[in-house]
Amino acid sequence: MKKSYKIDVDCANCANLMEQAAKKTEGVKDCTVSFMTLKMKIEFEEGANAAAVMEKVRASCKKVEPDCEIFL
Repeated sequence: MKKSYKIDVDCANCANLMEQAAKKTEGVKDCTVSFMTLKMKIEFEEGANAAAVMEKVRASCKKVEPDCEIFL
């Protein structure tokens, strides 16, 4: 399953850090973050609970970039 989320991030480097953190999160198959469109596209692993995984993704992203926001 793939989903797209609106994000708020200050710079392209921060977006890259968010993408790398999200890719390492359990339940995420793939992730792309676009600074230009302020969107995060996530492909979830088969059978993963998207809501629970996104809470983990949000926590991981906050660790690398405290000022970021993901609108769930």
